[in-house]
Amino acid sequence: MNFVRTDIPDVVIIEPTVHGDARGYFVETFRTDKLEAFLGFKIDFCQDNESKSSRGVLRGLHYQLHPAGQTKLVRVIQGSVLDVAVDIRKGSPTFGQHVAVELSAKNKKQLLVPRGFAHGFVVLEDDTVFAYKVDNYYSPENDRGIAFDDVDLAIDWKIPQLELKLSQKDKIQPTLQKTNDLFEYGINYYA
Repeated sequence: MNFVRTDIPDVVIIEPTVHGDARGYFVETFRTDKLEAFLGFKIDFCQDNESKSSRGVLRGLHYQLHPAGQTKLVRVIQGSVLDVAVDIRKGSPTFGQHVAVELSAKNKKQLLVPRGFAHGFVVLEDDTVFAYKVDNYYSPENDRGIAFDDVDLAIDWKIPQLELKLSQKDKIQPTLQKTNDLFEYGINYYA
């Protein structure tokens, strides 16, 4: 299992080792001990989620406020997505910047999206199955979002906007500049 820091160092790509032969493959998708050793702190995932979507479905950009903030460990079981994490920690040197990584059943990469980041993905293939772990339960009262098409974020979703399929909620999210519900850089939200 290989851990790679992105241009925003708190967002981490995880590249599992795939053992394959004529019968198929085996891959270890998660190890608490290795992840915690790399991160330098404990993480307790408490819930696994899964969605299936068609090409062009965009989910995001979502996050939950403290104390219900979530770290997500995301991966694709079938198909492919462009996965995006946006730094929403006021005062961060990378505030408003994002990381975009293609995750697929083929490349088996995973992305660790820490607390203090908004998360979203767009589906690149029909019948894509997306799975993720979270370290805090869903909290409707703390659920927030940012506009996927915020021009200041300049995210290239790789699919023309007219082809995107969004929930009603995701069509009306505020821009990053217009939301006050953010995180503060330098605060340990894991304590």
